Amino acid sequence: MDEEISEIGQQVAEISDLDQLEQQVADFTDTVEAIIPVLPHWVMPTVVIALAFLVGVSAYRLVFWALTKAVAKRDLFWRSLVSRTRRPLRMGLVVAFLAIGVAVAPMNEEWRNLPQHALLIAFMVLVAWVIHTALYIWTTVHLRKFSLDAEDNTLARKHVTQSRILMRLAGWLIIIVAVSAILMTFPGVRQWGVSLLASAGAAGIVVGFAFQPVLKNLIAGIQLAITQPIRIDDAVIVEGEWGWIEEITGTYVVIKIWDWRRLIVPLSYFIEQPFQNWTRDGASLIGGVLLYLDHCADIDRIRAKMNEICRESELWDGNVCHLQVNDFRERVMEIRILASARNAPRTYDLRCEIREKLITWIQRDMPEALPRTRETVSVDRPETDMHPSVEVIGG
Repeated sequence: MDEEISEIGQQVAEISDLDQLEQQVADFTDTVEAIIPVLPHWVMPTVVIALAFLVGVSAYRLVFWALTKAVAKRDLFWRSLVSRTRRPLRMGLVVAFLAIGVAVAPMNEEWRNLPQHALLIAFMVLVAWVIHTALYIWTTVHLRKFSLDAEDNTLARKHVTQSRILMRLAGWLIIIVAVSAILMTFPGVRQWGVSLLASAGAAGIVVGFAFQPVLKNLIAGIQLAITQPIRIDDAVIVEGEWGWIEEITGTYVVIKIWDWRRLIVPLSYFIEQPFQNWTRDGASLIGGVLLYLDHCADIDRIRAKMNEICRESELWDGNVCHLQVNDFRERVMEIRILASARNAPRTYDLRCEIREKLITWIQRDMPEALPRTRETVSVDRPETDMHPSVEVIGG
């Protein structure tokens, strides 16, 4: 009997505890409901948007972690793709969740228009960013097929030049379109732009003249990408300076001169002005060496020695190795030597090697071939002693 009474007492106590808990919850609810009307009207929308932002950041971290795990054992392309799209992914998820937050936040239409406009601009920026990133990844993957370090890198230089120029032009085009689209979302700017284009008055003419250099270089860049009078790593002579095409930007070209100086030339120069391109169709070049020797020099022996020098040289490509008597002058004859190599630097080094070895051989084995000055001396008395090297005529 006592046990039953104690159990009934415990049940009554538990019921009373539950009643107290419910009463506390009800009191808290009443307190919150009493406080909320007192809070400023912007608090709840701000809280909702802040929660949407935090959810977007958390979702980005979860998705990026999952993608990183998924491509951890894949090749370099997929890992680079995930790494390069990290920021656009974060921006896209945050914008998406903020759009949901703005849609469900308790605010009137007048207050809702401002964040919706900002999210629209952010979405346009995101689309431009994604397109630019996709083009960059595609260009990088495409250029991995080619190497500029090869001996004959004509095809590689062609693709690298086209890809870099078109990538820069596409980047500028994406920026212009994105900025134009953003400006068109503002009614005042949109009406101004439409009226300006419709009128085509003095303002349009002034703007056209102001942007003439930019448009000129832009068109020149398109022409260079299509026709390719120059490519990356081409050997050229511009304004009397010899060097390599180091960089092609959207407005100018950087030429690395042989002594490591840099010559900056506008893009339009290569469309409007003549210049020399030593590697237009191929990297191989023929180098020339001029020697001035005495008329009594043995041409056959010199030619044989020159062929020997070419065969033993690591710079010679095995194609051209010729020696010709190019001209006669009063005291010397001009000998021209032609030899070919795989590229411009090797051709220059081969010319220097031929000069050094050939003149050393002539000094040692054929000194009579070196230029000499001949004089005729007239003497009054035949019995006068003369030096053995002086030839006496009529004595």
